[in-house]
Amino acid sequence: MASAGIQRIDVGALPAAPLDAAAMFQNDWLAAIRQATERADCIIVLGVADHTHRNWRVAMVRGLAREAAPRRVNIVAGNEQDAVDAALAYLASAPGITGQLLDVDGDGKTAAGIQAA
Repeated sequence: MASAGIQRIDVGALPAAPLDAAAMFQNDWLAAIRQATERADCIIVLGVADHTHRNWRVAMVRGLAREAAPRRVNIVAGNEQDAVDAALAYLASAPGITGQLLDVDGDGKTAAGIQAA
């Protein structure tokens, strides 16, 4: 759990090829994520991937957010726990944000510059 009312879903390793990663995400995770959004806002945590994965990730989070409304769905992508935790804390305190992909780096910051506490 990220915090009360928010379900954190940690997706395991995905294939390096974007089409394979998207297919695996859909086959292995989509049904469980949809079920989770019936109960709570969801933050999906993915590992870092190169730019070729951005389109499927954005399409997935936006589609899930539209389906789940008024519940929120966001994706945080990162391998550094401090950076992921900072993004999770930010999203927990920002109830208007949904349908977003936040890529975080190893300096404890998101692409938007949110600093870990």
